Amino acid sequence: MAKKTLFSLVLASTLMLSSCMSSGGLLGNVLGGGTTANTTGSVLGSVLGSVLGGMANNGGGMLGGVLGGTMLTDNTSTNLNDMVIGNTRLNQTELVGTWVYAQPGCAFTSQNLLAKAGGAAAANQVKQKLSSSYSSLGFASNNTGFAFDKNGNFEAVLNGLPLNGTYTFDPSTGKLNMKTKVGTIASFVTRNARGLSITMESKMLMSVLQALNNVKSNSAITAIGNVSKQFDGVRMGFDVVKYQ
Repeated sequence: MAKKTLFSLVLASTLMLSSCMSSGGLLGNVLGGGTTANTTGSVLGSVLGSVLGGMANNGGGMLGGVLGGTMLTDNTSTNLNDMVIGNTRLNQTELVGTWVYAQPGCAFTSQNLLAKAGGAAAANQVKQKLSSSYSSLGFASNNTGFAFDKNGNFEAVLNGLPLNGTYTFDPSTGKLNMKTKVGTIASFVTRNARGLSITMESKMLMSVLQALNNVKSNSAITAIGNVSKQFDGVRMGFDVVKYQ
């Protein structure tokens, strides 16, 4: 990860915190004005903000009751093909909507690397290892989610901090680039048993987490980096479920 990119993400975190405190809302136009921020705020912000806000006020609400605040165990033995990035093609229409965090997610860059790692058992092991770190950092179903519209705008709330901009999605590779005013978050989208997995290379994920927590080092973030070293070709991130 280039220093410039990491600096941009840290700067974004500062802007996010400032916006949250000044606007009083969960989702503000964080990254400055302009057509993108204004459009995203009106199209997606009210939806994602009300979903997460409602879940927080109601102790998790409908989705909170379903998720139960506990680790979901996917039947990965029947959908291993979906865990390989680019294997199962999704189109942009399937991405459009509001998605709420369910648990840590993972995917692999090739079928061979997934098989070498141990298949479903390895995937569940990765999620279990990430779960304690994510909980320590504060990620929950009522403070983390994504929303994508059909016009290429996105909003996200990561551990309560809002982010918005535009996105591009390549169905042939599963690559999702979320572009903000201060940098691009390169990620990948795959299916899982209940929805989607939005994952990243470990360095990107760790940089995002460091920026969100405004720290250079953290034992939970270090632990996430150690997980990536144990499994070749793993990408880590968030399993999300669609809201209604």
